[in-house]
Amino acid sequence: MVDQLPKPDVPRLITVANQKGGVGKTTSSVNLAAGLAVNGAKVLVVDLDPQGNASTALGVAHTSGTISSYELLIGEATAEQAVQQSTAGDSIFCIPATIDLAGAEIELVSLVRREYRLHDALRASGFLDEHGFDYVIIDCPPSLGLLTINAMTAVDEVLIPIQCEYYALEGVGQLLNNISMIRQHLNTNLHISAILLTMFDARTKLSEQVATEVRAHFGDVVLGTMIPRSVKVSEAPGYGQTVLTYEPLSRGAIAYFAAAQEFASRGDYQPVESTGPIGVSPETAKQLESER
Repeated sequence: MVDQLPKPDVPRLITVANQKGGVGKTTSSVNLAAGLAVNGAKVLVVDLDPQGNASTALGVAHTSGTISSYELLIGEATAEQAVQQSTAGDSIFCIPATIDLAGAEIELVSLVRREYRLHDALRASGFLDEHGFDYVIIDCPPSLGLLTINAMTAVDEVLIPIQCEYYALEGVGQLLNNISMIRQHLNTNLHISAILLTMFDARTKLSEQVATEVRAHFGDVVLGTMIPRSVKVSEAPGYGQTVLTYEPLSRGAIAYFAAAQEFASRGDYQPVESTGPIGVSPETAKQLESER
């Protein structure tokens, strides 16, 4: 029996984002959701990536024609109609993504409140309050378009997964700039509350060096728990599962469980001496940008 963590006083809404692909963004979204659910939380995952990988890992239907985040964004369905129970746990729910979402960027351009469609569907509609979700995790595509902007205007927190490999900080500077712009013009509450180091390989000096560099740049916003490189983590989505259900005693499952506990225990982390939405100095932001 897992000891349940204290539930947040209000729902925590988090976008998992990184404009560099292959960093464990979707993997972290679904496995953190599973870890939070095991710890007693009620979690909603919103899949905003047309590839639908989060939907696959959570075992929900997402073939073309399924009511999904696409219909939600363009106003053809409500969140109530789109949400599905995940096979990953009794307290995990998912609004899936279908291939139809690939055309949403173009369709959203002409719609009223095009940057706030997801916010209105989840928050303004009262859906979250009615269902008592503790956490909402949004998995978005690795690009800054209207899908990602909708994700960032709907939440307060951003979690950035960074892989412990070459070019780990590639694109992070631009991500900081984009979050700053969204915070300035669209969502003043937006901030980075966590950075998760993924694909850590204790056998290599490179992983240690990258972890040290990321902690030097970002400080305490980086979670202490690191996710190891794991075959089981990679295999699980192929079976329509999170790693916590596929191989719960594997190193990857144990790490994601610990990361979820840490993330929940420390709450919505905001650096005390934050100089912006990230909590790093302008000099650091410029340095990160120069490393792209």
